[in-house]
Amino acid sequence: MAQVHGNCDARFEGVREALAKQLDGDELGASIAVDLDGGTVVDLWGGYRDEARTTPWTEDTIVNVWSTTKTITALAMLTLVERGQLDVHAPVAEYWPEFAANGKERIEVRHLMSHTSGVSGWDAPFAVEEMYDWESSTARLAAQAPWWEPGTASGYHANNQGHLLGEVLRRIDGRPLKQYVAEELAGPLGADFQIGAREEDWSRIAPVVPPPPLPVDLSALDPASPLVRTFTGPVADAARANTADWRRADMGALNGHSNARGVLAMMRALSLGGVAGGVRLLSPETIDLVFQPQSDGVDLVLGVPFRFGIGYALGSPSVPYVPSGRTCYWGGWGGSLILMDLDRRLTISYMMNRMAPGIIGSDRSQAYVEAFYAALD
Repeated sequence: MAQVHGNCDARFEGVREALAKQLDGDELGASIAVDLDGGTVVDLWGGYRDEARTTPWTEDTIVNVWSTTKTITALAMLTLVERGQLDVHAPVAEYWPEFAANGKERIEVRHLMSHTSGVSGWDAPFAVEEMYDWESSTARLAAQAPWWEPGTASGYHANNQGHLLGEVLRRIDGRPLKQYVAEELAGPLGADFQIGAREEDWSRIAPVVPPPPLPVDLSALDPASPLVRTFTGPVADAARANTADWRRADMGALNGHSNARGVLAMMRALSLGGVAGGVRLLSPETIDLVFQPQSDGVDLVLGVPFRFGIGYALGSPSVPYVPSGRTCYWGGWGGSLILMDLDRRLTISYMMNRMAPGIIGSDRSQAYVEAFYAALD
C-alpha cells in the first residue's frame, strides 16, 4: 500500500487508509487537511509531484487549485463587508461605474458572488492569455451585455468571477486582489496560499495533470447558450496552469496555489464563527450572508442543479456527500474540494495534481469526505 505522510488523530485513521488506497489507484499526489472545532485532526500528504513518479509530494508541495481559488476570493469580499466597505446588495456600478454599460446597471454584487449575474464569461473571440491582462479583460466585462436576465438563474462564472469581484475589490480598496489576499488573509493567518505563484516557489509546485476531455460536444449545442459562450470565452486548457504567464497572473477564479493545509488555514474561519488562527475575520452576521439563497435549480452553464448562497454553493443533490444543514462548499476543476460544516465546526480540505473528469468533486474527494464523516458519526 502507498505510503502516506503526516499526522491524523487515531479516530480518523480511515482517512489515511482512504488516501493510501487512492494513491494506489487514480491519485498521483495529494494532500488532505481537516480542522474540527479549532484543532487540526488530519494533516496528510502522499504520492508524487510528477507523472514519472520521480519527485515525491512533500509537506510544502503546492499546486494550482483551480476554482477552489474562488472560495478565497469570496472570503476576501466578505472581509470588505465586515469592514463596512461593501454592501453585497448594492449595484456593482456603485463601486465600478463602467460596469453599468449595456443593461448591467441593476446587477448587484451578490449576483457576481452567486454566479447569477448573467456575465459568466467573455464575449468571443477571447483567448486564455487575454485573461492575464487585467485592465483590458475587466474593461471588456464592463462593456458587454448579460447573457440572461440577472438574478433569475445561476450560470457558473467559471473563468471570470475573480476578475469581476477583483475589480470591485480594487475599486474599493485600491489594491489588486492577489495583493489583498496576501496582505489581509494569507499573511495574518500564516496560510501557505497565493493567487498566482511567486517565482521563488515554482520549484515546489506539482504540475497539474490534465483530465480527459469534457464529455460535451460544444459544436453540437446552441452557440448562443450560456454553456457554450462560457466554455468558449475562453476555451479552457488545463496545461496552461503549468506555464510561467499563468503563474504570474491575477486570476481569483482560477490560479490560486496552495495545498490542503494552506486552504484550510483560511477557510476554517467560516466554520469557526469567523475566527481562524486566533484572527477574527468575520462576525456571525457576515457569515449569515453566505446562507442567503440566491439560486436553486439547474445551472445554465454546468447543466446540473446547484444551490448557491452568496459566495459558496450550499448542499445540493449534485454533490450528495456534502451534508445538509448549515454547510457550504466549492472546489476546483479536477476534484479539489473545500467543505465548511458550520453545524459541526468542521472544515475538510483536499488538493491534488492529477485532475479527474468533471468540474466539481470526484470519486476521490467523495472517498475522503465519506471516510471522515464515517469516523465522526
